Formats: sequence, C-alpha cells, structure tokens
Amino acid sequence: MTSPEVPVALVLDYGGVICRTTFERQPSIERRLGLAPGTLRWRGPFDPENDELWRDMLADRITEREYWGLRAAEVGRLIGEEWTSPRMMMAPAPNDSVDSTTRPEALATVRAVRQAGRKVGVLSNELDLFNGPGFGAKLSVLKLMHAIVDATYTGIMKPDPRAYQAAADSLGTPIERCLMVDDQPRNINGALAAGMQAEWFDVTRPAETYARVLARLGIDAAESVS
Repeated sequence: MTSPEVPVALVLDYGGVICRTTFERQPSIERRLGLAPGTLRWRGPFDPENDELWRDMLADRITEREYWGLRAAEVGRLIGEEWTSPRMMMAPAPNDSVDSTTRPEALATVRAVRQAGRKVGVLSNELDLFNGPGFGAKLSVLKLMHAIVDATYTGIMKPDPRAYQAAADSLGTPIERCLMVDDQPRNINGALAAGMQAEWFDVTRPAETYARVLARLGIDAAESVS
C-alpha cells in the first residue's frame, strides 16, 4: 500500500483543538458565575463514564451542538437565567483577554507551519455561532490563518464531505495533501472518507498531539512546540 504524501496544508478544528475545552475551563466559569467550586460535574472526554450526555453525543444520539445547548441551558438554570446558546458559558472571563483560552501549543504550531512555508486554516462547525459574530477576526491565532471555513455561515457541517472540500479549496490545496486535526472521531472519519489526511486530537494530551501533527508535516516538533 502506498503511503500518503506529506501534507502541505494544515486544517484545524477550533473548539478543543485551538481553544481549551469548556471542561478545562470549568473552574473559571464557576468563579465568573458565582457558583461553588465543583458545581459543574460533567467532564466530557476527561471523564466520559460520568457524563451520559457526552456518551450520547459520541454515539450520535445527539449532535455536538445539541450537547452544548443542553449544557448551556443547565448552567443558565443554576443562575436563574434561560440560556439558549452556549455563548455565555464559553466566553472568557470579563478581565481575561480574548486570547486567554487559546492553547499555547496551538499558537506555536500555527506559527511553525507558517514559518515552514505551509498553509494553515480552520474548519469549524460553530466558530462564530458559539463565540459571537466576528470572533474569528478578534483572536490572534485566527489572524494567522490563510482561510477560515465556518459552518455558522456555510451551513455545511463536518462530517459532510463538502465541508472538507471547501477547506481544501479555500487553501488552494488538493484535498489529499491536507491534514485535518479534530477532537471528534466522527469528524476524523469524515475527513478520511472525503480523501483528506487526518489526525485525531487528544484533548487530554495537547502537546503530544501537536508534536505528532508537526511530525506528519515534516516540521521539527522539538524546535517548534515546548
């Protein structure tokens, strides 16, 4: 079997891959909302056995958007509000910069890919839907992207093969020479089915995953990501 060619373009999901997950940010969310520490007990990929909704999402009984919609409604009820979107839950704390939720490994990797003369872009199902209109223009790491394809506007969500093709086209790169990085197995499977190369992102081991990504791109991880 012929090995795939080295990718020349990197395609990143946003939530979990570039941005730290809401699960990782639960303590700061609790502080911001005046909730007691440990109030938010759902931990998604960090403790799937104790998160039934997360297991439902992984089994395709609900969508990822539905998962976060249900969690947002739950958090809203805790503070006596009716939340219909996860946007309020996912926003940085008032005194934090908009870049505070970006994984440092993500920023280092994007810079390394650009320095190596490669293209890098984002393919997200809900970038601005979850973070607010124009969010992609505010975040430092997203300003480094050659292209951003957001289903908030296109209406075409991963794992639809058209989403991956749109990302490849936006980068001017053959789809088979693009490497998709996503934390959801269904989206990885979708990328592979569409003809794109793919690397599953382990949110519990971000530095290790980014090192593998750079290795697949032929970029020295030791020099690029600390």
